[in-house]
Amino acid sequence: MNRFLLKCFSLTLFFLIWVLLLPPRDASAVIDGISGNTFNLVAKEGHISTPDGGSVLLWGYAIGNGRVQYPGPTMIINEGDTITVTLRNELMQPVSILFPGQEDVQADGGIEGLITREALPTDDPGTPQDESTVTYTFTATHPGTYMYHSATFPELQVEMGLVGAIIVRPAGFNPNAPRAYNHPGTSYDREYLFLLTEMDPRIHETVEKFGVDALQGTDYLSNYFPNYWFINGRCAPDTMAQAFAPWLPTQPYNCLPRMHPGEKLLMRVIGGGRDLHPYHHHGNNSYIIARNGRMLESSPGMGPNLGMSVFTIKTIPGETVDAIFEWTGKDLGWDIYGTGPGFEHDCVDGNNDGFDDNTHEYCADHGKPLPVILPENQVLSFGDFYSGSPYLGKKGVLPPGAGTLNVYGGFFYMWHSHNEREMTNYDIFPGGMMTMLIIEAPGVPIP
Repeated sequence: MNRFLLKCFSLTLFFLIWVLLLPPRDASAVIDGISGNTFNLVAKEGHISTPDGGSVLLWGYAIGNGRVQYPGPTMIINEGDTITVTLRNELMQPVSILFPGQEDVQADGGIEGLITREALPTDDPGTPQDESTVTYTFTATHPGTYMYHSATFPELQVEMGLVGAIIVRPAGFNPNAPRAYNHPGTSYDREYLFLLTEMDPRIHETVEKFGVDALQGTDYLSNYFPNYWFINGRCAPDTMAQAFAPWLPTQPYNCLPRMHPGEKLLMRVIGGGRDLHPYHHHGNNSYIIARNGRMLESSPGMGPNLGMSVFTIKTIPGETVDAIFEWTGKDLGWDIYGTGPGFEHDCVDGNNDGFDDNTHEYCADHGKPLPVILPENQVLSFGDFYSGSPYLGKKGVLPPGAGTLNVYGGFFYMWHSHNEREMTNYDIFPGGMMTMLIIEAPGVPIP
């Protein structure tokens, strides 16, 4: 397939995925994962799909006897709980799990490895049964966002897919008034995970066709050259497809953040690969409240007073960032809910905070018209996300043949890596480390 046809295929798939995105059940404001104190993981082999029609060999973690997945299952646990993770190895080389940020991790079984105890291959007839399984135990002493990954030959095994996320809820967590940490300054309304990774398909192809030892005859691990970039194990546009989509059986997690004006969105961002990724969020700055599971506070009880406002989150390999994103439409300079006949509405600021009590409209912009005159429809070209109206929550008349994927009249903002090549799949745009934020009008349901 030549480059032009491949690009057409990718663009067509992009639009088809958006059609499949409706209704809004495809997005979730609650991070998908598994909860509890005890987890049974199995390291095994599988494949992932890429939106350009590719298939890549995967080594990943599975839940018990279930299907392997990329990334590994997101473990959601509580501060203060004692956690037990048992790993069984169905791959053909030793594997392990490292838990960065967790203190005093105890490991039993398996064999002693360079960094932690490792599980030997189950299918090797020379492996005693107690050496194919390792049990790790630790107490979750700090809330926050963390990762876990194999500590055995990590330059290969993390690349192959042995990586996942851990979310530690603060003690006394209230799902109706959630906080990321034990301080009201970390309160939020919705949360989303952004586990950022990349892959060099040459490594995966070599392992699949010729075995791990064949990598010794290449420079692939030292001369790393990825061609796929992922958010939660998917390249765009698959990032925006529904979670647990049946056509992506080994890539269950999606990433399509949605919010109402005035809400606080918690971004849990993880650098899960070996490259730095500048993750850029259009629409507003975010406020970083924590790094590596530690709140940015000057002293205990102060809250995130050492946080910082950024327009791009520098995602460093092996590190995590928690950030709060808000969108209000403040200072846009025009009324986002419309003006003139048919758009009558009030801006009631009973709280005296500058915003409407119900719609969170910025009252200083109430009644202000659009600063430009829109041309007639017959001279315009219509994007697929244009609802026919420039106003939030409104739909307008579109000419014949101009449909819309924006069923609720939301405002769309691209969130993506600021390294432009990382928004492609093998150099074909759109793809890679990219998704959309959708600002939905008040009253629009967001699961």
